[in-house]
Amino acid sequence: MRTNVAQLLKESTGSTRRCEVDDTLYLDEIAECIVKGQAELIRTNRGILVRGNFVGMVSLMCSRCLAIFESPLLLRIEEEFLPSIDVNTGIALSLDADDDPGVFVIDGHHVLDLSEALRQYGLIAVPMKPLCQLDCAGLCPQCGVNLNQGTCQCLFRSVDSTKETR
Repeated sequence: MRTNVAQLLKESTGSTRRCEVDDTLYLDEIAECIVKGQAELIRTNRGILVRGNFVGMVSLMCSRCLAIFESPLLLRIEEEFLPSIDVNTGIALSLDADDDPGVFVIDGHHVLDLSEALRQYGLIAVPMKPLCQLDCAGLCPQCGVNLNQGTCQCLFRSVDSTKETR
């Protein structure tokens, strides 16, 4: 997810390059997935604009039945990365973080690293309440049996009515 953009930074505004990504993305301490895709790097008057589409699979826990399942992760990013060092002179550039605290920076060796941008987009793409299937039945509130795998043997009162159900 790292690519050297020194030559692209020396070119005129509008110049482009393509970058293939096939790497492990770490969303947090435990969630990881293999991300594949292609990014287009476009020279802007300030830095490099990255546009890309990426896919991966991530393991999630169903919010109803607590089962672990694989879910596709689709990421479409568009972010501008700004250089920290002028490629021609080697002079450090002043990036005013107060004006734009979320700015992505190209490091001092002119390497653009997509890892953090993809991680942030990945966290946003993961659903807040993931479901293993749209009609997930969840767990029995009485005994905890996964109702997707069968019915339980306990009786419980339904929240919607006063009839006892199985």
